[in-house]
Amino acid sequence: MKFKLGEFVRFIDENREGYITRIIDDQIVAVTGDDDFEIPVAVSNLARVHGHMANAIANDFGDGEEEKQVAAAEFKTKGISLAFVQDVNKGSLLHFFVVNETSFELLITLNTELKDTYKGEFSGKIGPSSITKVYTASLTELDLWPKFLIDILGFTSSNIKPIKPISLIHKFKAKDFSDTKKTVPFIRQTGWIMQLDEPELKIDAEKLKASFFSQPQNETKKVEKPAREIDLHIEKLRDNYQSLSKPEILDIQLKEFHSKLAAAIVHKFVDMVFIHGVGNGILKDHIHKALSKHPQVRTFKDAYKEKFGYGATEVIFKT
Repeated sequence: MKFKLGEFVRFIDENREGYITRIIDDQIVAVTGDDDFEIPVAVSNLARVHGHMANAIANDFGDGEEEKQVAAAEFKTKGISLAFVQDVNKGSLLHFFVVNETSFELLITLNTELKDTYKGEFSGKIGPSSITKVYTASLTELDLWPKFLIDILGFTSSNIKPIKPISLIHKFKAKDFSDTKKTVPFIRQTGWIMQLDEPELKIDAEKLKASFFSQPQNETKKVEKPAREIDLHIEKLRDNYQSLSKPEILDIQLKEFHSKLAAAIVHKFVDMVFIHGVGNGILKDHIHKALSKHPQVRTFKDAYKEKFGYGATEVIFKT
C-alpha cells in the first residue's frame, strides 16, 4: 500500500495513530502522533483511516475551469505564486500550493533533490484562476527538507504573448516562514506566499511627479526599547486567545519573538530572555532554529533553569 505525506493512519499492532510526515523509502515512513514525536514505521504495519479529513483544505482542487477565450484587455498575465498553509489539525504539517491568478493554463512539474538523489513529486496542469496542492512536509523537520525544483509553463489559445517559463530551485530556511501570513487566494486559509512571477508594475503619474519636487526627509523610525525578559505565552499577548487555532497562536508568538529580537539588536542589548514554556516544544524549536541562523546572535542556551526550568531561552548577542 502506497501512502502520501499528510495522510492519517493507524498502527495495526498497537493503539496509536497519527499523520505521515516523512517518506523514508518505499517500505518505511515516519508518523507523527499527538505527542509530536516522529516514529519510523513499516508501511506493512499501517492502515489508512478512510473518511478522516487530515485538514480542512481539500486535497484536490481540480484543474480549475477549462480555458475560455478571454479578450486581451481582460486577460491577466501576472499572479503565479507558491503558498504554504499549515494544517488546521496538525500545525506542524505544511501544505504547498501553486496559486494561479492568471488567465493562462499552467503546466507544472515539481522535483526534489537530496544528497544528489532526485525524485519526481508532482506533475500536472492548473487552470486559470485556481489553486492546486503539490506537496506536504513537516515544518519541524525543516532542516531535513530536500531542495525543491519547480518548473512552470503557461499556455493559452488566445492571441496573447506567452509568459516566460518559470524555473525555481530553492532550499527553504526558517527565514522563509518568518513573515506575516496573508490570505491565500481561492481558499479560506492564511499562509506564507512566495511570488514566482514579477508583479505588474503600476505607476502613479501624480505621485511620481510629486517625488521630483519633494524635499528629502531624514526621518528615522523610532523603535521602542523592549524588556530584557519577553514572555511569549499567548495569554500575555492576546486577551481573546481562546478562539484562536494552534497555528494562529504559533504565528502570533513567532511574530512577537522576531519583533522583540530585532528591537533588542537595535538597542544593542548584550543578552535577552524569551519565555516560551515547555509545551510540545514546537515554539522552542522554531525559536532555536531562527537563532542558530541569525548573524547578530553569538549563542543561546536554556535560561535560569532554577527559575524557568526548560521553558526559557537566553540569547547572547554579538558585540
